[in-house]
Amino acid sequence: MVHRLNVLGDGQGDLAGHGGEHRAVMVYQLDSYRHWESHLHRNDLTFGQFGENFTVEGLSDDEVCIGDRYQIGSALFEVTQPRVTCYRVGIRMNEPQMAALLVSHHRPGFYFRVLQEGEIGAGDEITRVADGPERISVAAIDAVLYLPGHPRNLIERSLRIPALSPGWKGSLQALLDQDGAGTGNAGLSAAIGRPPAWSGFRPLRVAKVNRESASVISLSFESTDASPLPAALPGQFLVLRPGIKPELPPILRNYSLSSAPGANAYRVSVKREDRGVASTFLHSQIKVGDVLEVSAPRGTFTLRPGDEPVVLLSAGIGATPVLAMLHALASAGSTREVWWLYGARDGSDHPFAQESRELLQALPRSRNYIVYSRPGPEDQLGRDYDSPGHLNLPTLNQLGVPRDADFYLCGPASFLASFTAGLAEWGVAQARIHADIFGPTEFLTPGIAASSPRPVHQPSGSRGPGPQVSFTRSGLTAPWESRFHSLLELAEACDVPVKWSCRTGVCHTCESALIGGAVTYEPAPLEPPADGNVLICCSQPRVDVEIDL
Repeated sequence: MVHRLNVLGDGQGDLAGHGGEHRAVMVYQLDSYRHWESHLHRNDLTFGQFGENFTVEGLSDDEVCIGDRYQIGSALFEVTQPRVTCYRVGIRMNEPQMAALLVSHHRPGFYFRVLQEGEIGAGDEITRVADGPERISVAAIDAVLYLPGHPRNLIERSLRIPALSPGWKGSLQALLDQDGAGTGNAGLSAAIGRPPAWSGFRPLRVAKVNRESASVISLSFESTDASPLPAALPGQFLVLRPGIKPELPPILRNYSLSSAPGANAYRVSVKREDRGVASTFLHSQIKVGDVLEVSAPRGTFTLRPGDEPVVLLSAGIGATPVLAMLHALASAGSTREVWWLYGARDGSDHPFAQESRELLQALPRSRNYIVYSRPGPEDQLGRDYDSPGHLNLPTLNQLGVPRDADFYLCGPASFLASFTAGLAEWGVAQARIHADIFGPTEFLTPGIAASSPRPVHQPSGSRGPGPQVSFTRSGLTAPWESRFHSLLELAEACDVPVKWSCRTGVCHTCESALIGGAVTYEPAPLEPPADGNVLICCSQPRVDVEIDL
């Protein structure tokens, strides 16, 4: 019996990465079995080895088209998309590169949507009852997304096919919007931004040191030769390498830019953290005229153009990247509706208070709302802050914050988790929720049982003689060892939070910013990452590297 979401008794094991209406039934072909037996010199393949529900005769990937409809038994099916590349097929086949081979050999297999539930059985005739519009084959649309080239006309035709799954439409639309701008594959990776102005680190001079609150200072950097610095995008960050203890592995830290765009200087704002080695050094030791090693501006948490309302929602030191966005809106004389919503502990811990008020006064359609969790005796309600407590969705609802706005969030992990989930439940489209995470990102390990996060650490065993690998967000530097096949494996051995899916250079889920250094790919990815980025699942360091993880 075939139901709308799966075949009775043969459902999907990982519903986070597979399954759903448009991926109800996976189909693979006998002819592809024969191809792999020949190519891999194997004679031990058994039906179902590629994870399919239906093993079929005929229905090749270069003949079946998206939107084709087939009658099998009493059930009616529609072709919705190619297989999603995944590491599991490599495990099933005992061939780690299998996910890449399926794409490069144009034999991915495909998914059915169930239009009419019914019973099917081995030996049933498969009858095509309708042709999909545009006549774009499974193999062709798979290549459009995963292989270099991405012909615009083929993408446009693909987007006109009603049966194509929403996930594939979103990826192809991102490719269409990219339209040759920049490098990399916007349909696969959200880590694509403007290429960095320089690779690695360059010396910059401290031009100003300003105190913003009891725990926050701002450092403004200029070039050592007085030449203009490349403009940063509002919301981007720098990586500092302050050289605290030159005899030890470098300590690197990410800090968001808080300055106006095109200011001929870069300003970062640093909160002094308890037991924070880097922040304590910057607060206590750095003075005007000092020279630090600094990366180019990086990051994709940036202000999007448009006319929609903008909600800048932050807490604590999370104000820094959204303050840069507020600067950009004010300097452009934006007529967009702008909301500045901020939470602090009290007035002494409220950085940029006067600066943000002045910027908001320059915007004709701005709203400002400040919340203190523990107001001090000198803090005046109505002057310094608008209400005690914490920012939450009821407050946004009470204020009349528009749900069709673009939301930019930055703050502590609990603040981000609460608001990203809450805004989605509140009815805000996922594409309009943008969050910047201080510190390591969350794990994405499909099909692997969740476990409690562990502190990052050096890999077990003896230290290797290879290049130094620095995970800048995690604050860890570890030596490369030949027992690891990839940077991903080293990161996992150190419990550095990572994201991956195919583990062989296809899906770009693991794409990360390469702050500095150079890598070698083995195996080579089907399509290179964006300039300044790295696919950690299939790369090894050639020299010391710094990665935004």
